[in-house]
This record gives sequence, structure tokens and C-alpha cells, in this order.
Amino acid sequence: MYVNLEFHADHAVITLNRPEALNALNFALLHELDKALDEVTASSARGLIVTGAGSKAFCAGADIPELMDRSAGQQRRDTAVAQGIITRLSQLRMPSVALINGFALGGGLEVALACTFRIATRASRMGLPEIKLGLIPGYGGTQRLPRLIGESRALDIILSGRFVDAEEALRIGLVNQLVEGDSPMDEARSFLARFTPYSLNSAALAREAISRGLQGSLEEGLRVEADLISAALQSADGQDGMLSFVEKRKAVVRDQ
Repeated sequence: MYVNLEFHADHAVITLNRPEALNALNFALLHELDKALDEVTASSARGLIVTGAGSKAFCAGADIPELMDRSAGQQRRDTAVAQGIITRLSQLRMPSVALINGFALGGGLEVALACTFRIATRASRMGLPEIKLGLIPGYGGTQRLPRLIGESRALDIILSGRFVDAEEALRIGLVNQLVEGDSPMDEARSFLARFTPYSLNSAALAREAISRGLQGSLEEGLRVEADLISAALQSADGQDGMLSFVEKRKAVVRDQ
């Protein structure tokens, strides 16, 4: 098994499990990740943590030998499949946290970028070094990284292929938090717990508003926001949330 899936009280944990290959993304791992995401989506989990087995790497990137000796058509089909699987992380209704423990390079960083949040150990190193192989990122890096940290910083990282240490990653907004203690998973769970008590429906609407808004002008974004706040106001969670405020009680979350 290249992907381990565990369910806990209110969240799931996906572990990329090829430590002998620094958890590199071969096609078998990607298909197992796809199946794990099916199980997570169908579960009652309210959040997801994605990490890598061992302390050396979250994921060192694509399995390069598998990318060789394929036709252009096969390369495009394989890339589209991988992009689709990784994109599912960004489309989950629940918030997700990438716990980066060591190297997150190439496709590994692209998996982390698809998560809602990223936290990292201080020894972690991140980058998109495909340029050093005469390639470019292909699993979402050219699109998600500039949206996250800005075009200029993304160009610096992608065109130089350099590694970003944990301190710089925090400073430029590539990660949300650094792990300070000796229990990275405990800190990831604590971080995720900030978001799991609240309506998954509302969280999904907020993320959609931000994502769609960033793709257009401010005016277009405000129209998207107006549509989605209307949906939130009419939702079961929105209705009970407002009523609970008036009645001075805790809201009942139904995720509807």
C-alpha cells in the first residue's frame, strides 16, 4: 500500500507511504490517493491531514523514470489524470492541512498546494525544481503557487528551481505555521481543530467565494460573494446560526 488512510474522532489522515523513495508520486500511489479521497469524501470526517511517511520527506515529487519513454498524447493524458486527482484535495468540502515533514518538492509541493493549509517542520525544504531537468511543474504548480504567494515570488522559485527553507516559506505565505514541538502530528491536529467545529457548508461557500473572486475583478468577486452569502443565509446552518445568536445559545451545525 502506497497510501495509508486512518480515521480519527473528527478527521482523517492520509499518509503517502513510499519512504524508500521519499514518498515520490508514482502512478500507483496517485490512484491509491484517488481511492482514499473517495473514502474521505464519503465519511463523516470534518477535516483531513495529508503527510508523508518518515521524517525525510513529505513527498519528493514525481517518479521521474515513469515519465520517460511515453508519447506526447500519453504524457498529456497522464498529466491530466494526476492534476485531476490532486485537484480533488482543493475541492473537498472539509478543510485540509498538509503536514510537511522534510522535503516537499515538485509534485509533492503541488499536493501540498492543493490543500487548504500547510504547516511545516523547521527542517523542511520546499521547491519546484523541474527547471533543472528541462521541465516545468505539471501538477498545478504554475497555477497554484502564484495565486498563493504572488507572480514575482513564484517566478523566482520556479525559474531558479531553488529550495525554500521553512522560515522563508512562512515569511512569504507558502506555509501557515511552523511546527515548534516534537509532535508534528499533534500540532497538525491542533491546527485543524480551529476549523472543524463550524459548518462545512459555510466553509465550502467561503472558499468558493475566495477562489472564484481571485479569478476576476473586484466587481466580479463582489457579485460572487453576494450570490454565496445569499446561499449561506438561506442554508439550514445559516438560519440556525442567526437564530442561536438571537436566542443566546450555541448553534446546531448540520453542514447544510
